[in-house]
Amino acid sequence: MYVYLPGFVSVNKRLLPLIVFIFDIKIYCYFKCINYVHIILNILKKFSGMNPLKNPRPIVFCGPSGSGKSTLVAKLMKDFPDNFGFSVSHTTRKPRSGEKDGEHYHFTNKENMQADINAGKFIESATFSGNLYGTSKASVDAVTKLGKICVLDIDVQGVKQIKKTDFDPWFIFIEPPSLEELETRLKARNTENEESLAHRLKVAEEELNYGNTPGNFHLIITNDNLEHAYAKLKNFIVEYLHSM
Repeated sequence: MYVYLPGFVSVNKRLLPLIVFIFDIKIYCYFKCINYVHIILNILKKFSGMNPLKNPRPIVFCGPSGSGKSTLVAKLMKDFPDNFGFSVSHTTRKPRSGEKDGEHYHFTNKENMQADINAGKFIESATFSGNLYGTSKASVDAVTKLGKICVLDIDVQGVKQIKKTDFDPWFIFIEPPSLEELETRLKARNTENEESLAHRLKVAEEELNYGNTPGNFHLIITNDNLEHAYAKLKNFIVEYLHSM
């Protein structure tokens, strides 16, 4: 005897229980799969919202021009590309040879930058040799949105300003072994005239006094040897990452 199933061909009545059983298995597997999919999606959603570097403390590097902090920061970024992102500062000075806008600095003019500073769009700003320098909130946000620790390179004026905010970074001061060595390094650049060199050395002396005042920085590194200085920095960074 045959039974006609709507939407299907007629089948032998004895095969009906088998067909029903097969359909039951298919339905069970279907809903089971949906359940597993929901579980997996929930797990992925949970972990996508969990960032291992959520709200990490930024790292502020400070030190006189010629102390070697830019070289140390570059080595750090190369060794830890997935952990750190550099906040590109703004400046009103003209680009130097080889500098690229948006990579070395965001080059702008005084009118626009001062307007943004007045509007509260900058975390810190300072004037050096008649030019404005500063760190915008947008530059820092661009790094943190990537889930990376923000690295900043600023001067003492900027450090003092940041200390008055809730930014709460680690402060690292890079110093030369002596003012005499710093002068030698600055002269080797061939970018300074006598007047600008004298000004940089005067500012550097003030920065060194502030940098070596107890409590102003979490870490002070004397860059008398690049490899030794970087080893000290790297040890600090590794301990920081392990503590997160």
